[in-house]
Amino acid sequence: MRWQGGEGGGNIEDRRGMGPVGVGGLGVGGVVLALVGYFVFGIDPSTTLGVVNGAAPQAQQQEGVRGTPADQAGRFVDVISHNVDQVWEGQMRGYRPPDAIVLYDQSTGTGCGLGQSAMGPFYCPADRKVYLDLSFWQELETKFGAGGEAARAYVVAHEIGHHVQNLTGASDQARRMGAQGAESGSVRLELQADCYAGVWAAHASEVSNGQVSLDPRDIEDGLRAAAAVGDDTLQKRSQGRVMPDAFTHGTSEQRMRWFRKGSESGDPAACDTFGAGRL
Repeated sequence: MRWQGGEGGGNIEDRRGMGPVGVGGLGVGGVVLALVGYFVFGIDPSTTLGVVNGAAPQAQQQEGVRGTPADQAGRFVDVISHNVDQVWEGQMRGYRPPDAIVLYDQSTGTGCGLGQSAMGPFYCPADRKVYLDLSFWQELETKFGAGGEAARAYVVAHEIGHHVQNLTGASDQARRMGAQGAESGSVRLELQADCYAGVWAAHASEVSNGQVSLDPRDIEDGLRAAAAVGDDTLQKRSQGRVMPDAFTHGTSEQRMRWFRKGSESGDPAACDTFGAGRL
């Protein structure tokens, strides 16, 4: 994947090295993030809640260094997230980037409660920020078998896809439909974010004069990352069986298919999972 000549946007809030956050009491945000950890990355929610339990309802707020990080891993996120924003500026009238892409270690305060690295990357609609502990890159490769920069870029594009949904109202629509089940609002929301990640991949080179680009092999890496976090795959790994009634993100096949649909069409309108007859 080509990216090192790409332009960064400086929309990074770097909290790395600030140390873990202390909290006390478990708020609703903590429960939500624990479930995100389970359904996206196979983390048992009881494990996550055990870490968060006993803390105050609100995590301590932190403010990191804003701008473009000097290290390569941080610059990668800056370049990719800026490129994703540029794509959406061309695809969506009135698009506004996330308030920040937050890089952190171990745990950090968010508008949705305590964020922890065990939960994986996530988007918090309450503060309009994407949260990412870069140690997840290693887990993505070793635990999920989805290595490479394109797989990492897919994750960033997927999370910014959730920001797009927050702007369009799709997030609210999903909440009204329900959070679990093979046809739930949550599944439709996640598959749409996968499709939006594909839309980004289709236009990445156009908005950067080729400085950020993906070849067919990179697209396959993105598909592999999407497949690795399918509900059926994660449930088989953690429980030994598949329970469609508990789906929140879609199967591996669905996640790959919707990502491919976005990458082949390059059209956000093709990502209408809420109106789709077949997910």
